[in-house]
Order: sequence, then C-alpha cells, then structure tokens
Amino acid sequence: MTHIITSLCLRDGGCVTVCPVECIVPGKPQDKYPWFYIDPDTCIDCGACVPECPYAAIFPEDEVPSAYVARGGERQSMPVGTPGFTEIYDGVNHDGEPVHLEATRTLKAGEVVDLTPDIAKNYEYFKEGPGYSAAG
Repeated sequence: MTHIITSLCLRDGGCVTVCPVECIVPGKPQDKYPWFYIDPDTCIDCGACVPECPYAAIFPEDEVPSAYVARGGERQSMPVGTPGFTEIYDGVNHDGEPVHLEATRTLKAGEVVDLTPDIAKNYEYFKEGPGYSAAG
C-alpha cells in the first residue's frame, strides 16, 4: 500500500522534505503532471507527508475519498487542457519559491468531488511518465 497525492495538490513540496525514503517527486513536465507523485514501490506508508501538506491533498490509498466534500476555496489542479480547469494559480511553495499552475479550479463549499481517479494517475506516472524507474 502507498499514500496518494490527489488533485488537491498545489506543489507545496513540504511532503518531499519530510519523506524519509525520498519517494515523492514533482511531476514533469508540469503541464502534463501538475502534482507531486509518490513512488508506490518506494513508499513505506509511514504517513509523514500527510500532516505536512497544507492542502490536505495526501491520503492512504485505501482512504482516498470518492465523495470529498469541499469546505470551499480549495483548488484542484489537472493537466493543461482538462475541460473546466481554466483558472491560473500563482502561489509559493514550502521554500518560498513561486508556483504557477495553468489548469486549476476553485471548489465551492459543499461541492462533492471524486478523488479516486487520482490513484490511477499516480501509478500511471511511475509506469509511463518521467517518474518511471526500471528498478521498480
């Protein structure tokens, strides 16, 4: 089992800093892989990353919500070109460095979002994407 970083991720990077096995990487290219991703073959399921995320975007794989109820104001990020994700996010990460995401949307209070498709996206990143490692 692994932890999953969901589409609520806005690339803060605090999770990377606390990971004892260095299994969390930023998606590249960012326009296609806008989140951070956890290598399922390396993750030891310690959960150190969970409280470090200011966006509450990280869940144990078996607890990723299929009906996440937004408090309001959270943002979801998707690959550039995803329908409905037209807002630009400009913020700063854990180290004070700028973060610019091209395809986000702001969730309304009470809006219900299925975050479970993000599980497959994490695995796909390491199977097919730049995060793929032949060692796994």
